[in-house]
Amino acid sequence: MIYRRLGKTNLKVSVVGFGGIPVQRIDASSVENVVNRAIELGINFFDTARGYTDSEEKLGAALKKHRDQVIIATKSMARDKKGMAADIEKSLKTMGVDYIDLFQLHNVKDRKALEQVMAPDGALAALKEAKEKGLIRHIGVTSHIKDFLLEILKTGEVETVQFPFNPVEVNGSQDVFDLTSKMDCGVIVMKPLAGGALTNANQALRFILEHPVSVAIPGMDSLEQVEENAAVGNDLKPLSETEKDELAGVVAKLGTSFCRRCEYCLPCQQGIDIPSVFLFDGYYTRYDLKDWALNRYQSLKVKPDECLECGECEERCPYNLPIREMLKEAAGRLG
Repeated sequence: MIYRRLGKTNLKVSVVGFGGIPVQRIDASSVENVVNRAIELGINFFDTARGYTDSEEKLGAALKKHRDQVIIATKSMARDKKGMAADIEKSLKTMGVDYIDLFQLHNVKDRKALEQVMAPDGALAALKEAKEKGLIRHIGVTSHIKDFLLEILKTGEVETVQFPFNPVEVNGSQDVFDLTSKMDCGVIVMKPLAGGALTNANQALRFILEHPVSVAIPGMDSLEQVEENAAVGNDLKPLSETEKDELAGVVAKLGTSFCRRCEYCLPCQQGIDIPSVFLFDGYYTRYDLKDWALNRYQSLKVKPDECLECGECEERCPYNLPIREMLKEAAGRLG
């Protein structure tokens, strides 16, 4: 397995890591088998989150048996100091470990969230205190919106960033790569298969790892997936011209129906969180996490059936997606 330095943390992480969302749909025994195989094949970076239902519990049970061999990352949507401190304690207890290697501010997606976590009584303050106490070792941030990642990076407060990057989602990534290089921050790539939209994992991961990233974290819930993905990190080869052409063809086809969560469609005058609708629909259709997707969809304050079909979102979409029709289709599955 090839290992890369995770920025200023100085942790050496496998270039292919383990994304913890899919383990929600398999039992604890299966998770242990999958984790053990991943470790055997050299994978040492495991990412989960407070919000992934029982993912922390299942991964923790398997990982604590190999604590000195693995790097555990988790994250919380808490925005204030009190909430984040409570979530850190919950994660430690749930996973059954004494410390967490990387704790991340989860999904800082807008100005309000940014200001909340960075405030004197915000979530970042709790992470810094936990780091001083040895409860966590490093601090990171995740977001789908690269502009806010850039703002947080410039503060020098975080050691890693996690964001979507893959052959379909490349816009704005170079700006992040340039600044992470300057700030010596580790780069963790989520959604390496574009939420399941890309089916050739080998090509997608090799595309990503040709860029200045530390680790890509495809979600895995089977031995077959672990072996296929780990093979990329154990024998990393550049894409051939033929493979590049194949990927370009797939990307062109997805361009008519794939939401990249750039959020240029927002704000919707009705208050519909359009990218979140498509995110939950992706979990429902491609991740086979139907119950989780439905629960998260139901938590939305405004549903797609309140769409006025004004078309403003489509006018702003840089990918010319048929958003109104896509919202109807997603609502039909989720509503």
